[in-house]
Amino acid sequence: MYQVKDKIAFLEQRLSRKRFQHSCNVARAAKQLAQRYGADLDKAYFAGLMHDICKEAPFEEQQRLMLAGDFAPDAAELHSRKLWHGIAGAYFLQTEFGIDDEEILLAVRFHTVGRADMSLLEEIIYMADMISDERDYKGVGKMRKLAHENLQAAMFEALREAASSVLKKGGLLPEYTIAAYNSYLLKTSEPKQSKTTGTKKGSMVNG
Repeated sequence: MYQVKDKIAFLEQRLSRKRFQHSCNVARAAKQLAQRYGADLDKAYFAGLMHDICKEAPFEEQQRLMLAGDFAPDAAELHSRKLWHGIAGAYFLQTEFGIDDEEILLAVRFHTVGRADMSLLEEIIYMADMISDERDYKGVGKMRKLAHENLQAAMFEALREAASSVLKKGGLLPEYTIAAYNSYLLKTSEPKQSKTTGTKKGSMVNG
């Protein structure tokens, strides 16, 4: 359906060996997660394969593609070159390969920053990128296990770690990432019942 063999050959020419191997690893991880959670296997594999298609393109090309499409980068993304490739990649797939499947395009577009109310495919590509075979950051084993046990909880942990890393470096945090963090925190938190049923005499109450 997506002419995967041709696309693999294209990627092999376009990407460095390391980046190409990462893309293949993400595609395999995405297919495994799709099987686990009932998503379309072919779409997951294809989106995983294509997620970094513009990662190593010159920044001038990434910027041109990012601004030409309708994928709405926010202010933080516009000022963070390392975030351009997802937005550029979505537009590249749309215009160069004729991909019109919105799920695939959004999965590529948001695979780095996330967003609130991501589709199942978007979540799968986000997590597959985090847990692909070559990843060796501290805690990756735990993240892999969680991703296959509870996708929502894994998304929250991944977003929390990503936001923390950016803030420690004094970087810009995209509005999409903030919204994603809040969204998954609400999804994974139990509603807390107040222990107080009233106010004590003499206490201050707003309003």
